[in-house]
Amino acid sequence: MTLPRRRRRAPLAERHLAQPPAPSSSEPTAEPDIDVHHAGELRPPHPLLMLMEARAPWEYAALLAASPWLARLPVGDGHPVIVYPGLGASDFSTAALRNFLRDRGYTAYAWKQGFNFGPRGGVLEGCRAQLAHVAARHRERVSLVGWSLGGIYARELAKEQPEHTRCVITLGTPFAGHPRATNAWRFYEMVSGQSVHDHALVEQIKVPPSCPTTSLYSKSDGVVAWQCSINPEHPHTENIEVHASHIGMGMNPLALYAIADRLVQDPAHWKRFDLRGARRWFYKVTGHAPILAALSI
Repeated sequence: MTLPRRRRRAPLAERHLAQPPAPSSSEPTAEPDIDVHHAGELRPPHPLLMLMEARAPWEYAALLAASPWLARLPVGDGHPVIVYPGLGASDFSTAALRNFLRDRGYTAYAWKQGFNFGPRGGVLEGCRAQLAHVAARHRERVSLVGWSLGGIYARELAKEQPEHTRCVITLGTPFAGHPRATNAWRFYEMVSGQSVHDHALVEQIKVPPSCPTTSLYSKSDGVVAWQCSINPEHPHTENIEVHASHIGMGMNPLALYAIADRLVQDPAHWKRFDLRGARRWFYKVTGHAPILAALSI
């Protein structure tokens, strides 16, 4: 699950990493459970976890049941959000997520490029043009939300166009490990026509954007090894663990709650996910700020 060799303006992203937003001094920190950034030996999720992906329809049912409580979340400021689907998926898969964002007051955009079969001809160019167009139309920066492979697009676009990007949120995105630590790499090579064996590109994708960057991941993900979705330690990165399947993460009420909480943040005064007060009964911190998210009702 990687972008092709034609990389654009990567040094620009590295220059911007030198000036991240100031961290919050009140945030809890912890050492990583394992060094996920030297985990070439990582294996794809166990076949039993793949079987558990069948629970995705129940996550949609849980979203419907949780709608009255999700509706109590703070309304956003109306800024634009582009949502990128996962490998083999289309905008139909992100409809529930985009509808939720619109209900919370945001201007949500689909990626409008059909099924996501990898960065084939014209795909990356279309993504770049859309981000620049949406930013110009609204005259403000855009939040990027990417599911699985769509999260790779979101992160790399944010590096290329930091002046147009407000924040990045990824869901089950394998950016921190080798693509073979997923159960989808063969399918990716088949439909994209590209190889996942590009060490330089894998290392580039590990580098987070310069804007606030959140990774939602699940230890019960049946497609992506969860260690592949852990951001390295930076003042502007965080990792939030949710109880979700990979296929259902974009409609999981726990994930949507976390997304809404992150989008309402002011990038100039960004803080990591807050665990104080009553939330401590529903959330806990493990590893490098991975957070076990639950719906706070």
